[in-house]
Amino acid sequence: MTARSALALMAVVAVVGVVGCAPEDESAGTAASPSSADACSKDKLALKTAGKFSVGTDKPAYEPWFSGNDPTNGKGYESAVTYAVAEKLGFGKDEVAWQTVQFNTAFAPGPKKFDLDVNQVSISEDRRKAVDFSTGYYDVRQTVITTAGSKIAAVTSVADLADAKLGAQVGTTSYTALRDVIKPKQTPAVFDTNDLAVQALKNKQIDGIVVDLPTGFYMTAAQLDGGKIVGQLPATGSAEQFGFVLEKGSKLTPCVSQAVDALRADGTLANLQKQYLTAEGAPELS
Repeated sequence: MTARSALALMAVVAVVGVVGCAPEDESAGTAASPSSADACSKDKLALKTAGKFSVGTDKPAYEPWFSGNDPTNGKGYESAVTYAVAEKLGFGKDEVAWQTVQFNTAFAPGPKKFDLDVNQVSISEDRRKAVDFSTGYYDVRQTVITTAGSKIAAVTSVADLADAKLGAQVGTTSYTALRDVIKPKQTPAVFDTNDLAVQALKNKQIDGIVVDLPTGFYMTAAQLDGGKIVGQLPATGSAEQFGFVLEKGSKLTPCVSQAVDALRADGTLANLQKQYLTAEGAPELS
């Protein structure tokens, strides 16, 4: 979730195959298939507001997931994927209604005002106790970023990060990876937003930030002077994925998953990743 500015740099960013935000158990979204194609026809969908596909995301809406802090323009990976899902379900662009939903509240227990939320939320079994997830629309990798000349700028292994002062956004899988994969000797710094983490790095209060790879590319290219990707953390366990968040027990869940699966099968997700996300310049940490 889970830092980003506005128009500074559009698609310098991102990651092939990979990003992130969620606690421990990351596993793919699972949802029962609709009993029939008709169950997912537009007129049969259980919407929060009749005739509108209500979508939540946080503000600011960061690159490369969105563009210009404007989820409605269809630019940026998550905005484009959301409109592609909406189209699969029969909605025109003018029928998609965006609303602001804070990252941590998106997957908190309780009723939701949105039909779905999109905000780099990693699928996890822990979160699935409170909300539904669609099948994954993006495979995530965590990365460490810093600035040129820092004590970790030339690091090539996870073990070499043990003495560093590192930070991550609260409630994200980035923080979980920092805690459980790097296992630093110093207590990790925790920030309410990635923007605050970037400011702390600029102020030299921390040596580096753990963040999903596409966001890491954006931070190093657009938000930091001399920003540098240190490297990707080793993948552990099941592949981490971002999924759309829906209210627990939502009748929409299987239909949204069906749409995501169709977009993966027809190559749309891959094409949008090529358009908005890139994976060059992110070495693997041993």
